[in-house]
Amino acid sequence: MTELLPAVRHVNPLFVLLTASVGCALTVLDTNVVAIVLPTIAREFRASFADVEWVISTYVLCFASLLLPAGAIADRFGRRRVYLIGIASFAIASLLCGLSPSAPALYLSRALQGISAAFLLAPALAIIGHGFHDAQERNRAWAIWGSIMGLTMVLAPIIGGLIASTLGWRWAFYINVPICAFLAGAVIFLIEESRDVAARKLDPAGIVFFAVSMFGLTWGLINGQAAGWTSWSALGGFIGGGLSACAFIAVEQAQARPMLDLRLFSSPRFLGAVWAMFAYAAAAQVMASMLPLFLQNGLGQSALQAGFDMLPFALAMLVFPHIGRLLERRLSSASILTIGLLFVAVGNAITAWGAYSVAWHVIMGGMIVLGGGGGLLNGETQKAIMSAVSRERSGMASGISTTSRFSGILLGFAMLSGVLATMVRSWVRTFGCGVCQRPSTFADAIVAGDLPGALIGLSSSARITGLEQARQAFSHGFSWALLTASVFAFISSVMVSTLMRTGRQD
Repeated sequence: MTELLPAVRHVNPLFVLLTASVGCALTVLDTNVVAIVLPTIAREFRASFADVEWVISTYVLCFASLLLPAGAIADRFGRRRVYLIGIASFAIASLLCGLSPSAPALYLSRALQGISAAFLLAPALAIIGHGFHDAQERNRAWAIWGSIMGLTMVLAPIIGGLIASTLGWRWAFYINVPICAFLAGAVIFLIEESRDVAARKLDPAGIVFFAVSMFGLTWGLINGQAAGWTSWSALGGFIGGGLSACAFIAVEQAQARPMLDLRLFSSPRFLGAVWAMFAYAAAAQVMASMLPLFLQNGLGQSALQAGFDMLPFALAMLVFPHIGRLLERRLSSASILTIGLLFVAVGNAITAWGAYSVAWHVIMGGMIVLGGGGGLLNGETQKAIMSAVSRERSGMASGISTTSRFSGILLGFAMLSGVLATMVRSWVRTFGCGVCQRPSTFADAIVAGDLPGALIGLSSSARITGLEQARQAFSHGFSWALLTASVFAFISSVMVSTLMRTGRQD
């Protein structure tokens, strides 16, 4: 049951939709803009690759861990109020990110930004869901929301490139402050307060164990590539994450109204749809963060060039959801999900071939196929998850959908980055630096994207050779990361097809 507080004025529902959608788009804009400026950050701070990974991972980790409780808090204490708190804290965290004097300070500020993003996105989605009751109006609202999010994905890399090449990387964060100020003003004047008086209670134990399990797995993946996959720091992360995941399952099963109702996963259709969302995020959406690293560190492009060269991927992501809606007339949801994952597998494989051979036309073709598969999955995954549960469970299903998406980005980025780093170091050990005296230091700088740092101490003639070898090593490592994503997407397509076909029979 939802309680409405008196509205200050009657406003056009379209303005409400746009105000909530801008908050959602801000979380995507920040993630994709930061991906473009990461190599610049690595060079300025002389950061290790683990530091670079944590800049992305701390944000997504806190974001993914708190989405479910943020939604419950917004329902209980007021969606408008929590939305304003999220906007204000996001602005403060962005300012702290821009002022960071070191890599550790930056990724600690990014953790606060990720927490804020959860309290930005969850109430914004709830405001949209609450504001449109008629089925046709709600479908139109979500279509507009999807278009705004897709357009944000197209523009974000270009905005990131422009910021890095003109204002400096710190403005990738500073720019959020005036946007948040404008957004807060719009919320105050346009959004009416609402809350759910029957909202479920908070689940502190579930929140903690879920967050610790994600942190442990991420810690293991990041430290595995840095200290060795059998090191105590990596194994400790994996063991701690696994034990926390078991504790989370036990805590949720013991509650009458859990934060995450595990009984939903007894449905093969629901499980298949959730896995499709996770696989899409881990193998396709994650490339919005990884491809800019390759374009700059492997191909030697500037941040601005990389931003524009992300367009084939981003435009395909924008266009193919519309093609998916046309396919719905002839194909089942399971078929579209399977085809989308196969596209992602093929696109990653083609891009891997292009990265290995350093052939731009092949890379661009692979990015288009990869983005096309991601576009098919982007809208269909959410729809498949929501259609696999009864209407009264739609709130929890939506939370599971969003959490699985960002968990996929988090673990996919950590896993693929680990493959990239391991294969770069293997290439340097096998083929040597040729011109440098400390191959391990050379490899560490390549992995971090600090190519100028890798060439310190070399003569001008040796720098040319060293730079070519550094880019070749990075491209080699990235091709293996793409192949890993391709295999994962292919295996996931088989799993999703099997699970959802079993669900139809049931």
